[in-house]
Amino acid sequence: MRITDVRVIVTCPTRNYVFVKIATDEGITGVGEGTLNGSELAVATAIEHVSELLIGLDPMRTEDLWSLVYHWTYWRGGPIYMAALAAIDIALWDIKGKVANLPIYQLLGGKARDGVLTYGHAGGSSPEAVAESVRGFQERGFKVIRAQMGGYGGGGMSRQDPPHRSGVPGTSYFNASAYLAETPRLFEHLRTELGPEVELLHDVHEQLTPVEAAWLAKHLEPYRLFYLEDALRPEHKESFRLIRQASTTPLAIGEIFTSRWDCLPLFQEQLIDYIRIKPIHVGGITEAKKIMVLAEPYQIRSAFHGAADIGPIGQAASLHVQMAIPNSGVQEWSDFGAKGNERLHEVTSEPCRWEDGYAHPHEKPGLGMDVNEAAAAKYPYRRAFMPIVRRADGTMHVY
Repeated sequence: MRITDVRVIVTCPTRNYVFVKIATDEGITGVGEGTLNGSELAVATAIEHVSELLIGLDPMRTEDLWSLVYHWTYWRGGPIYMAALAAIDIALWDIKGKVANLPIYQLLGGKARDGVLTYGHAGGSSPEAVAESVRGFQERGFKVIRAQMGGYGGGGMSRQDPPHRSGVPGTSYFNASAYLAETPRLFEHLRTELGPEVELLHDVHEQLTPVEAAWLAKHLEPYRLFYLEDALRPEHKESFRLIRQASTTPLAIGEIFTSRWDCLPLFQEQLIDYIRIKPIHVGGITEAKKIMVLAEPYQIRSAFHGAADIGPIGQAASLHVQMAIPNSGVQEWSDFGAKGNERLHEVTSEPCRWEDGYAHPHEKPGLGMDVNEAAAAKYPYRRAFMPIVRRADGTMHVY
């Protein structure tokens, strides 16, 4: 079997996605995804460039092709190239599953669990509204729920300026003092209203200094969080020691990690409890499985990133990995099958079956998915950016 074509599909049925199709001379085609929010065209260009190296090669050699695509640039790694590599790697695993006539998780070791635990996003403008939102997720069957107050970044966003021109995002302003005061009060209210058993987690969105993050983790201890996410920017790996010394609140990070080398320092010192990588940003299924093998002896579990900018093929890849690893924790959940996603359903199928808080990947060969290129062409790329956040005094929010 030989690779005959690598096609990149950039489409925006609901938001921008980067899909790839790899065709072979035996008529078997694999699909992958390398969506990187705000940088879709850069990833697409990288895939198109490297595709020339792949034509004529054996698609079953996933390990060798991973090394080829990773090392060929010499200046390797980084989010653009790792997303491009992920799209190719996932498509190659899809081909491998179709050749074997098995779902991908079977090729990774088979089922380690009956389904992948998921969590949903509850929010509101007040503690009372957040509690009501959490109850709604419980009624739908969720066992783990993220609780946020006041939108992106929590209650610390003091105001938002409108865009200064069309096509660019507005600017939000973060007040750390307000956020640190409001967040413990939120979880005190949630535990009073909802009891001690519901699993709650919270996302800091990297807004705090190391001392502020340690203070927050300590003051959230009485409310037994499932985990505290992104308490610091990933550049501050060594500062997780300070949080660990201050608190036993479980910690999670990793959604913008792109390699095993990002993870290793945190693993080796057991500075986190959950790793938030996902296949489409760390080089695909091949690398995601290896990272979770490295995490296992340190008792670190997966909590794969799964916001809506991780598309349905990326979500399917995450589920297949987590079905097979012994240290699966939880999957952030975006409901691609929900009402309102009809245009996305024209482009690609649903990635799994979801029931009572658990996701179950397809039992079809490979990922069990496809991309309708004609439908994708109906929805061209639309320029988009990530949110812009500044401190209350107007300084760009970087610590």
